[in-house]
Amino acid sequence: MDLALNGKIALVTGATSGVGREIALGLAAEGARVAVNYRSSGDDAQRIVEEIAAKGGDAKAYRADVTDFGAVKSMVDQIAADFGGLNILINNAGTAIRQPFVESTPEDWRRQIDACLYGAIHCCHAAAPHLNGAKNGRIVGVVGDSSRVGESGLAIVAAARGGVIALMKSLAREFGRSGTTANTVSLGLVETQHDAEWVAANREKLIRLYPLRRLGLAGDVAPMVTLLASPHAGWITGQVISISGGFSMV
Repeated sequence: MDLALNGKIALVTGATSGVGREIALGLAAEGARVAVNYRSSGDDAQRIVEEIAAKGGDAKAYRADVTDFGAVKSMVDQIAADFGGLNILINNAGTAIRQPFVESTPEDWRRQIDACLYGAIHCCHAAAPHLNGAKNGRIVGVVGDSSRVGESGLAIVAAARGGVIALMKSLAREFGRSGTTANTVSLGLVETQHDAEWVAANREKLIRLYPLRRLGLAGDVAPMVTLLASPHAGWITGQVISISGGFSMV
């Protein structure tokens, strides 16, 4: 299927590794021009830009910490100036600390809420004029299934990402009149460098939680995100779509 993304301009936050990297590459493969956001991994961001360029695509790296609204606003305005607009926002950046709730601290809470919830709010607010002005904007939030069903050891990030789900639903209602859609993909455990040691130590127990008897890969996520970012998903909005290997079915 041709997803009709040729020439569309997409911003992917936290795009230097794992799920974000695959989303950026997937959008570029469908013809989108991609703004690769990073906070500190400039070399990794440049490698993605070069990989997209080597395949005939168009991409550029942009540094901004999503917890800083001023930095996000400057980044979005620069992207719009460089590419001539903005059609797609993928809110992927975030951080998670796996720990018992009673052992967490206010500093731990702030780190996760600032990156996951405020990061999404900052990006949506900065991007909204460009997305709504384009009349066919797309916003996709990437969260973990803990935000829908809860998970021991992830209470704070689950709460923050649960806020992202509510944000996407609310923006779907508010922005719909301008043609902008807002959806969420909710992920089961995807194998990335994050929590790699914990996953390795608990692999067999974790796999038994999944009817498909494997953990997710970043490549399992990108196709759905790319579809939701496309014109073909123009009548899908305010939805939470689980990509979880059957871990959750609600």
